[in-house]
Amino acid sequence: MNAGHDAVEAMGQEQTRLESSYLVRGEEEDHGRLIGSFTDNDRTFGIRLADTDQGRNSASLLISKMYATRGYNVARMERDPNRITLSASDKGSLIGTVTLGLDSERGILADEIFRDHVDAFRARGARLCEITKLAFDPQVKSKAALAALFHTLFIYARYIHGRTDVLIEVNPRHRRFYQTMLGFEDQAELRHNTRVDAPAYLMWLSVEHMAQQIALLGGSGSNPGTERSLYPYFFSPREEEGIANRLIKIG
Repeated sequence: MNAGHDAVEAMGQEQTRLESSYLVRGEEEDHGRLIGSFTDNDRTFGIRLADTDQGRNSASLLISKMYATRGYNVARMERDPNRITLSASDKGSLIGTVTLGLDSERGILADEIFRDHVDAFRARGARLCEITKLAFDPQVKSKAALAALFHTLFIYARYIHGRTDVLIEVNPRHRRFYQTMLGFEDQAELRHNTRVDAPAYLMWLSVEHMAQQIALLGGSGSNPGTERSLYPYFFSPREEEGIANRLIKIG
């Protein structure tokens, strides 16, 4: 049993009823497995595991649409056991997607540009993952929907795969978002990312830091106070427990 499973066992065995109606069902559909749905301001959003050809194609189309406006070149998604792609939908229309890459013998995408820094993390014993291919429709004003994508990735990273550190390659124009909203920190000087033909910083976030912020702020989105980060819009610790337990059961 890996570290992720151990962590969930320590959280308790009882399945928790989710207060936000984020109901894990685990059914298969053309666009991928439906992980759950939740309501935000009278709008119902679905979160799916884009693990089918149609699911990956839909995510690729959204990424191409969003990234083309910024002049980025992005490769089409392919099936890869070390990458977990999630999508968010509103009334059947895809509004967001993000991918979690797991470090393996094949490495991660960040190795192409920042191999020296990535190897330094490995040398310290870090169990790495990376966030890639985030695209979210700017016309959809829902911090909860965006937070649901990131929180579900966090659950996969920590509880399913036992990862300790998250890396991300970030264009300078988006650097402040990741610093303020999630707590990422710079790890390397600006370099040219040849995959998207654009400059990028390497940024890092501790999975443990995410866990602490979720425990402190998760579920308080209706009353976030002065907190500016995205963490108040994450699920509450109780909701997280139920989701994590269920995702482990469905694999």
